[in-house]
Amino acid sequence: MHKTNAMRLLDARGIIYAPVQYSPAIHAGDEVARSIGEPAGRVFKTLVLVKEPGEWLLVMVPSDCELNLRKCAAAVGAKRVRMATRTEAEAKTGLLAGGISALALVGKPFTVYLDLQALNWDAVYISAGQRGYNLRIGIEDLMAVTGAELIDVVDLPALRRRLA
Repeated sequence: MHKTNAMRLLDARGIIYAPVQYSPAIHAGDEVARSIGEPAGRVFKTLVLVKEPGEWLLVMVPSDCELNLRKCAAAVGAKRVRMATRTEAEAKTGLLAGGISALALVGKPFTVYLDLQALNWDAVYISAGQRGYNLRIGIEDLMAVTGAELIDVVDLPALRRRLA
């Protein structure tokens, strides 16, 4: 396994992480979860959003949940937010969809958020900045490195709602 920029950043800061590799043909977080044998709620996808009038956001949410745009807009103090198109997201981040990572974009002009569901875990899996690579990283370390703010922005899957 080769080192991604996200891994190099964590190494430079002395942060412990565990890399996992899977088929780069997999782009969806729930498929990544199945591939690595972890619950989908522990594998977080990074979504690129636009807060009008043009501020770019990275929002990390569990792969088994749907982002609620109204909740997100309220949480970030905006009238509205919208999902970036795939083309916009790839152009703005310089990363391919399925490999977009807040860790790979540290120092870039993005405001970073992490859904509160992350607090259900001691560590989560997020993209390492390249398709086919995820990193298991502690929640506190992830927030410290990315400057992520915790917000409540997802709608839970029906099964999880019944169990909550």
